[in-house]
Amino acid sequence: MSNFTTEYGELPKFKKEGLPIVCIQGLGFVGSAMAVAVSNAIDNNGNPKYNVVGIDLPNEKGKKIVHSFNEGIFPFETTDKSLIHCFKKSIERKNLYATTNPKAISLASTILVDINLDVTWNNSIPDVNLNDFKNGIRTIGEYVTPNSLVIVETTVPPGTCEKVVVPELRNALKKRGLPEDCVHIAHSYERVMPGSHYLDSIVNYWRVYSGVTKESADRCMHFLQSVINTEEYPLTQLSSTTASETAKVLENSYRALNIAFMEEWGRFAEEIGINMFEIVEAIRKRPTHANIMKPGFGVGGYCLTKDPLFVKIGAEKFFGKKINFEFTVKAVEVNKKMPLAVVNKLKQIFGNNLSNLRILILGISYKQDIGDTRNSPTETLVRELKRNEVELFFHDPLVSYWEEMGTSVLKTLPERENFDAIIITVPHKVYKEIDFSKLLNNTETAIIDANNVLTEKQIEEIRKNGNRLTFIGRGN
Repeated sequence: MSNFTTEYGELPKFKKEGLPIVCIQGLGFVGSAMAVAVSNAIDNNGNPKYNVVGIDLPNEKGKKIVHSFNEGIFPFETTDKSLIHCFKKSIERKNLYATTNPKAISLASTILVDINLDVTWNNSIPDVNLNDFKNGIRTIGEYVTPNSLVIVETTVPPGTCEKVVVPELRNALKKRGLPEDCVHIAHSYERVMPGSHYLDSIVNYWRVYSGVTKESADRCMHFLQSVINTEEYPLTQLSSTTASETAKVLENSYRALNIAFMEEWGRFAEEIGINMFEIVEAIRKRPTHANIMKPGFGVGGYCLTKDPLFVKIGAEKFFGKKINFEFTVKAVEVNKKMPLAVVNKLKQIFGNNLSNLRILILGISYKQDIGDTRNSPTETLVRELKRNEVELFFHDPLVSYWEEMGTSVLKTLPERENFDAIIITVPHKVYKEIDFSKLLNNTETAIIDANNVLTEKQIEEIRKNGNRLTFIGRGN
């Protein structure tokens, strides 16, 4: 069921006119879910509060996402049935469309900025290329209607709204002969978590926000209250957009540091034969330590792999302050190398020469029960194994093609094939249900549980079969 023609640049024709229009700029993992959340905001009579149009670039990827939206197909694999249900309701109501035409910005009274912003490297020094982000802000300035609200949700280096967004918008407005302050600017970072609670991480979760002016902050607050369950999840206003930007970077840096801290404790547990997972569970009983992390295979995805570096970048780029941020930067380095511990496990089992080993890897995405492969720690492992001339096979229930590695992925588990090793990297639900008596062909296959995936029943089954079993984060 198509919403409008296959011309990607069509402007939307909403079924119910007169509703405020919200424009989502950038339909990635965040923007797509945000579009569903806003289009499903309803009043007391069950009627939608907004018409929503999502905009993406007119390149191959952007056109594919736009086409998917307008054909009633959510553009990313997800296990969140609630999100898919709400998406289909919005398509049926015809209050959600997508386009590559930036003129759609002129229809909106609220624009949400969800443009990806990546870290670049120059001689091992992290930086951020703001060109695409600036172009997106300029585009808003070229088409935005006066008195509109622009909310930046993108995670950015602290100072970006003050030093980039405000001047870029004002310059664009000035060129149009409009007052420089006729658009309201705010920052409210997303905390989107793809997975089984994808939609809930927007509509039933806490939000931080701030505005460039008091009016922009108030406008932002009222908009968020119309979409998010703020009675149960109250909003928190900060004193400036730079404070709001810093809050997002700090909370992700804290999580990255917590994960990196556990890396060396995992190696300790493996060496002396204890189970760090049961130790952490015991410690978590203490309320002050409830969020201590467990050992794991690695850190991936779009946030923790880069966000901690934004504070160092922002301090220097926008404020001229050279601050070391030693712990924060080191955490990113430690987490990036985490998957290589599995290579050491293989060498302990098979010797230093791993060439020609046949290895099945279970799990390609960066996190359980999602289909997102961006910065997947499995990629780090696979690139190292390829350097060791290992023959690799991949399975993931939510990934059929691994774009970053340019390879197809099995969606059905092979049965009784001869593998030298099976490495379980992602705790997908289906992996906790594997019958290893059907998967394993002989007792020579080594099993490496790299992410605390296996149940006690599976562990017993594997050991009963006589296969060698090795863990990350616990001894044998």
